[in-house]
Amino acid sequence: MSSKLRFFGLGKLRPFLKPYLLQFIWMAGCAIMVGVFSMILPLFQKYAIDTFIAGQTLTGFVWFLVAYFVCALLLAAVDFAACFTCGRLEMYVLRDMRRVSFNHLQTLSVAYYSVNGVGRIHARVMSDTSAVSSVVSWTFYQGVWNAAYAIGAVIVMFILNPILALVAIAVVPVVGLVSMWFSRRLTGVNRRVRQLNSEITGAFNEGIAGAETAKTLSAIGELDRSFYEGTHEMKRWATRQGSYRALFSAVISFAAYAALALVLWYGGIATAQDLRLLGTLSVFMTYAQGVMGLVQWSVEAISDLIAVKVNIERFCDLMGTESDVKDTPEVVARYGDSFHEKRENWEKLEGHICFEDVTFRYPDGEEYVLEHFNLDVPAGTTVALVGETGAGKSTLVNLVCRFYEPTEGRLLIDGKDARLRSVQWLHSNIGYVLQTPHLFSGTVRENLAFGKEDATDTELYEALKKANAEGIVRRLGGLDAPLGEDGSTLSAGEKQLLSLARAILRDPAIFILDEATSSVDSETELAVQSAIERLMEGRTSFIVAHRLSTIRSADVILVVEDGKIVERGTHRELFEKHGVYRNLYEKQFREEQVDKF
Repeated sequence: MSSKLRFFGLGKLRPFLKPYLLQFIWMAGCAIMVGVFSMILPLFQKYAIDTFIAGQTLTGFVWFLVAYFVCALLLAAVDFAACFTCGRLEMYVLRDMRRVSFNHLQTLSVAYYSVNGVGRIHARVMSDTSAVSSVVSWTFYQGVWNAAYAIGAVIVMFILNPILALVAIAVVPVVGLVSMWFSRRLTGVNRRVRQLNSEITGAFNEGIAGAETAKTLSAIGELDRSFYEGTHEMKRWATRQGSYRALFSAVISFAAYAALALVLWYGGIATAQDLRLLGTLSVFMTYAQGVMGLVQWSVEAISDLIAVKVNIERFCDLMGTESDVKDTPEVVARYGDSFHEKRENWEKLEGHICFEDVTFRYPDGEEYVLEHFNLDVPAGTTVALVGETGAGKSTLVNLVCRFYEPTEGRLLIDGKDARLRSVQWLHSNIGYVLQTPHLFSGTVRENLAFGKEDATDTELYEALKKANAEGIVRRLGGLDAPLGEDGSTLSAGEKQLLSLARAILRDPAIFILDEATSSVDSETELAVQSAIERLMEGRTSFIVAHRLSTIRSADVILVVEDGKIVERGTHRELFEKHGVYRNLYEKQFREEQVDKF
């Protein structure tokens, strides 16, 4: 790998370029031929001046035209082949980078998404990959083409007139020094511009996604001010970037025209003494313009490479991010990974969960949420977690789902350390119903069968029946009815029932309900609660409870306060203790009585 490739970071892209090595070689060969033909055409100009103009004859002019047009036709054909290959390579590399980055994002833990906004991730996957794929295809093609032309032109110029050739390329060292000076300054500016672009993309995404909330809170002005500050800062740095590039381009343009002036000056003197040099001077002017055009293109190419260096850094940073929760090589070898499952080796999950001396602290936290926590949950047991909002009820659920790993201690599943089996195996056995369920753009069928694509219509309708959601599908017009983005055609309660049906369809061994009835009306709550009771039969269940009246029959109730388990027991045991649970229960009962009136 050359030092230049290392400088611009292109060497890091080898895994994405290697599969298309032959196509890159073909494109480079075509680019060289384009450069050679482009270099040959000005020699026709010299021949025409020296033979037909200076010689004042048209003998052989027809064959000259034939040769010229054949050369031009070959140039056009080779250029077409190169551009066609270049366009394909751009799309292939772009496809592969986006696919690999998207798949990598799926393997990252919940902790990554808790500190990285959707807009920033979107910018890395879409904007950065687009910039990189363009550079490795079109910039590569143009670079080889221009290099072949310049090398050929310089060789021909030295053959024709070495002194005039030295005059024509005298400014090249100056251009090199100027380029080095500007490149160091542009790198930092480009990095800051890309960072601000990601932040603006994130803010834009949040502004669109939260448009309804902003309207209801009359906070549109605040969003506008925040977005203005971001775009203003972006404008300031982008203006600085543009100023550097404009100054860079101006300096190079001046150097190019200075070189042409030197060629005209020296060549004009020589031509005045010997008119036979008129054709040579004409070729030199064409070559000098071409070489200076290459220099000007190099300015833009270097700027693009400097900018794309930042894109490559960001992309590689994303690809180098490792999940906080991942399987060991031994586990992957036996059970497969998220994209290559070895289901034939997957054991049946019974649902026995055991926390064995578990201590846990969130990766970005300073205090321990759990310390030396022990809890045995036999298969088929229902565990309820209650507490004030923000108390930390979801911590145990996150550990059961292996969204996070214990800081110390072990989580046992069916008597075996959870880390000795694959994350995908565990997740395939969990039915998770969120407080705010997410439905994908598509039809009812596609959403229900998400994660079980081979489900039959009979299975789908059976799941809908168990979830009390048959009426929703009838109202929409059947399984193939579109739901819109995030189920925009449904109410909050209908979304919840469909997400419940989706969980039922997978027939999970472990069922997790995260305050699923907190945002639905009373009538829908009864339908959801009825479906939940059927789903929990024979399954290990964890319920993060909003309404305490819904978990009175739970086998174990854990009371969470300030991230700690302060009480545990059945409803009767905790109620008779006159502790935190009873205070919560009586407080909620009084609030419900007030609401009735």
